[in-house]
Parts: sequence; C-alpha cells; structure tokens
Amino acid sequence: MLVGFPLLIIPFAFFNMAVFLLNMPFTETVFSIPLQRDREMPVDLGDLIVATGILLLWIELIKAVRPGGKSMIEHVISFLLFAGMAAELVFVPEAESPTLLLLAVLGFVDFMAGISARLAQPKMVYQRPIPVQPAQPVQPASPRS
Repeated sequence: MLVGFPLLIIPFAFFNMAVFLLNMPFTETVFSIPLQRDREMPVDLGDLIVATGILLLWIELIKAVRPGGKSMIEHVISFLLFAGMAAELVFVPEAESPTLLLLAVLGFVDFMAGISARLAQPKMVYQRPIPVQPAQPVQPASPRS
C-alpha cells in the first residue's frame, strides 16, 4: 500500500533550502505583479513560499475529502510535519521568520482539517453476506389415517 506524503513538505523544503543552503533573504523580490497605472506589487520569496503552501493545502483538503480519503498514517505524517515546522520555528534561530510561522499554521490547518474531514465521513461497514441455503422442495403431507 502506498502512503501519500503531505504536500506541505514541498514549501517547507524550499524554505529550508533558502535559509540554510542559499542564505537568501526573504525580502528579496522574486517578481512584480503589474497593477493599474504605474503601480506594481512586488512579490518576495517568503510570499511566494506561503502562496505555494496555500495552493498545496487546497490539494491536501481535496485528497482528504475524496471517497476513501487519507489514511490515519497520512494524518500522523501531517502531524509530524507540523510538529517539525513548529520545533524548527522555536528551536532554530536562523529559521525564525514570519514565513515559517505561516507554514506552521498551514500545517496545523492541514492536520486539523484532515482529521475533521475523516470524522465527518460516514462509516462504511462491510459485512460478509450470509450464505443463502437453497430452497428445499416442499413434500406433500401424508394423509392421516
């Protein structure tokens, strides 16, 4: 049986690569979105990582509410990811940023929404069918004397 992995590990991995491998500041503008007239909205690295996390959270919620849903093992893995994000936020000084805080919030929402969706789904009980005995031919009653 294949166990799916939580998709929020992708933006968490990008965050860790940016912080620990590339030493990139999260205030660096990645691209700008043109607005009306001569204005534009800059999108920095932290915004891009959080936006990716939100889109992946939407996919996680779709996975959780589909028939069959996610298994409990996948919910446990989601919880471990959330716990890892929270622990890194608290214990690793280099990782202290609003971006990681928002990723941890997304991880918490993923875990709680997955559990809530699982509890709200109707329980499917499969019972083994009772074997039906073939009908016995009815014998005429003997006349009483």
